[in-house]
Amino acid sequence: MKYIVQKFGGTSLNTAELREQVAAKIIHAVKEGYHPVVVVSAMGRGGESYSTDSLLSLAYEVSREIPGRESDLLMSCGEVISGVVLAATIRGKGFPAVFLTGSQAGIITDDNFNDARIRRVDPQIILEHSRLGKIVVVAGFQGVTEKGEITTLGRGGSDTTAAALGVALEAVCVDIYTDVEGIMTADPGIVNNARLLETITYNEICQLAHEGVKVIHPRSVEIAMQKNIPLRVRSTSSDAPGTLVTNDSQVYKGAIDITRDRIVTGITQKTGITQLKINMPETNASAWQVRIFKGLALAGISVDFINASPEAVVFTVKDEMAQKAVEILENLGMQPVKRPGCVKVAAIGAGMTGVPGVMAGIVDALTRENVAVLQSADSYTTIWVLVQQEDMVKAISALHQQFLD
Repeated sequence: MKYIVQKFGGTSLNTAELREQVAAKIIHAVKEGYHPVVVVSAMGRGGESYSTDSLLSLAYEVSREIPGRESDLLMSCGEVISGVVLAATIRGKGFPAVFLTGSQAGIITDDNFNDARIRRVDPQIILEHSRLGKIVVVAGFQGVTEKGEITTLGRGGSDTTAAALGVALEAVCVDIYTDVEGIMTADPGIVNNARLLETITYNEICQLAHEGVKVIHPRSVEIAMQKNIPLRVRSTSSDAPGTLVTNDSQVYKGAIDITRDRIVTGITQKTGITQLKINMPETNASAWQVRIFKGLALAGISVDFINASPEAVVFTVKDEMAQKAVEILENLGMQPVKRPGCVKVAAIGAGMTGVPGVMAGIVDALTRENVAVLQSADSYTTIWVLVQQEDMVKAISALHQQFLD
């Protein structure tokens, strides 16, 4: 049996008209000879009637202190509503369909409520229904512990469900349907000529997702990558093929030298960042550095973009954690210099590995636009630069023009 997993986000299921579009895509897969397993998120976003936030707000009216176990029970309801309604829509078109909760679908997790990790998938019930010719609709974002407690999978949980089922069923592919055409070379709201990427590697999309692209959750990519299950990011409202996420050999198939084919794949950004700088004393700088990072870790503050030297330590934190970080450092006897309103811009591409001159190109492009680089760092597939918020648009546009126009 040829399985295909199709995941639909909440904005794709929010109205009867949209659910008709979704049902048409599912039925088309059946007519193509596939056995679709459909993963759904809760309908809508924000304060809309059946969204997860709306369900939580009911409980928050009574108390903000909701135990993790109870909040997971409540949050899991949104996907149940969405799945039951979609299964009814499919049946209304003359195709047999059945809805399963995450528990019924065999999604077994640990007991970390609100952010559980999938331990294993037992797809037996899915397989039984599929053999009877039914389209199986599964609630995303949720699972069950070995002891039968309902759990939720945290941000991007429905993507994670889809990828895990794709691996368990050895699916032909996993289609992630969203309200965009696919993965773009940059945010089209910033770069007018940003292009749709036809293909991208698992590693590249993971890095893009970690650095700000919200189309797909990196955990789902990491799961699919374990068995080389192709992912496709597609639009619910069109028949465009979208972006294929697969391994390096498929993305660069037929290229003689991939470094000439595509050095940089995409430009992305993270906003809401504060830079902190602490000048080190002339003696025993290492001991001071230990005190800095231990103190922040004990306070639960995550640090990023770390540059440490005997002269100074520079790093970033989220804006909302900046004042707390400053207070901790001052209590440790340090005088941090705070620079709020920063943006972390990343140029990402598997093709840059081992290629000389990429950083030179970045600095050249930013210098032409008078964008000051506050910090920089690099890995095999990514170069990051920290810039001021007011320079963000210029920086992203300049890097896109340098490498992707």
